[in-house]
Amino acid sequence: MINFEEKKFYHTCYEAYINDYIKETMRQNSKARAAFIIFIITLIIALLGFSKPLFANTNIQLKEDTGQTIYLAKNFEENIKNKYAGSYINFTTKGLAHIKTTKYIKGRPIKINIVELNTNVNPYLKIKPEISSTKLNSKSTIRKIAQKQNALIAINGGFFKPTTGVPLGALMIDGEVLTGPIYNRVGIGIFEENNNTYFKMGNIDFDIKAYTKSGMYKIDNINQPRMLATHILIYTNIWGNYSPACKNNNWNILIRGNKVIAVSANPIKIENNDIVLQGNKEILRKIIKDKEVYIDIKLQDEFKKASHIIAAGPYLVKDGQIYIDVKTQKLNAISGKNPRSAIGYKNDGTLIIVTVDGREENSVGMTLTELATMMKKLGCEYAMNFDGGSSSAMYVKGRIVNQAVNKEGIPVSNALIVREEITSDIQISSL
Repeated sequence: MINFEEKKFYHTCYEAYINDYIKETMRQNSKARAAFIIFIITLIIALLGFSKPLFANTNIQLKEDTGQTIYLAKNFEENIKNKYAGSYINFTTKGLAHIKTTKYIKGRPIKINIVELNTNVNPYLKIKPEISSTKLNSKSTIRKIAQKQNALIAINGGFFKPTTGVPLGALMIDGEVLTGPIYNRVGIGIFEENNNTYFKMGNIDFDIKAYTKSGMYKIDNINQPRMLATHILIYTNIWGNYSPACKNNNWNILIRGNKVIAVSANPIKIENNDIVLQGNKEILRKIIKDKEVYIDIKLQDEFKKASHIIAAGPYLVKDGQIYIDVKTQKLNAISGKNPRSAIGYKNDGTLIIVTVDGREENSVGMTLTELATMMKKLGCEYAMNFDGGSSSAMYVKGRIVNQAVNKEGIPVSNALIVREEITSDIQISSL
């Protein structure tokens, strides 16, 4: 039998056991709770990581920076910093830099804005020409063109007729020829193949022909003013709602679905996909008789695969050497010191876009020779002059950065824009 003292002993031992058990259980529960809390925190962090794209707003980054792209981006920025040491530099996005600098020629200051970009560093950068509206006979400021296209960069492009806004020179956007060349002036072709962008520069020449069952007829241009009375021209719906009125002994022929629909000496309404041929009655009479017409537009071999073409002129740099063919391209009127716009590219694929301020005390502008010298020093293997003077304007991420005429620059016909087109292959870097 167990006596009282034994009971007391066992009771004491039992209490001690129970106390130890409770303490141990609480200790283990504390560990479990701590582990559980750590697990919950880890889970929340993981979920936040996965949910970033749902809650983030800006600061878009390329999805996966490979070692090569990181190297290219770092090398691009280092080269820009070294090249433009002492100048204002803003890396607007990966692979794109805006530089403001002042140069002196014979002691006179010249304010310059430069954009350098490389699609090998950032393949999401897309470069193309744009017109100011849905028709050629319109004008708008560079800011409005840029904002309409959601562009990071925009610069005024080729020459245009001041009274109407119609581009004067070759212009092709997304493979569609909008206007033909004038005097075979130099243009830049932008090529987009297999996610690669590259450039070519050369004198632009289109081969345009009309075929009927009885023969072939040379077409002299598309959507351009008449240069000679004997020329045959094509006008499409992008020219405007109506073809130009005929002069002298000319006719307009409306072609729809390759068939002659109407003939008139007056302007003809142009619907979508319509073509109007305008030319000498004696030549067009043969086409009218055949009733069916097929138009063929061919680009010269080196530009056949181009996605976009924009022409202006003259050349500034060709094959790495200064080359200014003002007389050949009939551009004598643009010599002298003026505000300037220019474009060029380096062998490594870097595109260089420039505006030069002029006609003011603190920036006197540049001659074409001075501009060509600068473009060569910037490393351009090829470079050409864009429309300048009061048209010169550069837009960078929301604002006009040069001292353009009227602050915004005058309304222009067309522009070259740079847009960052982020696809679904992205990640968002911040909440």
